[in-house]
Amino acid sequence: MDIKTATALRRLRLVSAPEAVSFILLLVCSVLKRTTDFNAVPAMGSIHGVLFVLYVIFWADAWNRTKWPLKTAALYFVLSVLPTGGFFAERKLKREAENAVIASRARREGVVNA
Repeated sequence: MDIKTATALRRLRLVSAPEAVSFILLLVCSVLKRTTDFNAVPAMGSIHGVLFVLYVIFWADAWNRTKWPLKTAALYFVLSVLPTGGFFAERKLKREAENAVIASRARREGVVNA
């Protein structure tokens, strides 16, 4: 895996958890708006919107660089629209990056011919 691909995956991973947190907070703010006088939906909506747009941009870049199959790319996109999906995406991306590092070290040391 080259440095640009690793960077694209890292960016996607780093934005996935905050995007998930902002989505959950937006849902909480929506409930509070309807049950109390507290209305933080405009502010939280803006924050979540920016994070979601960043996630989609980083997702598209990662998909382009990693050449994921359609099924994998669709999974990461679906995880972005689920309230806690960003946490699962972050965990899966971290595992993928760790596996890539292990494979790279093994190739460099001549352990495997992958």
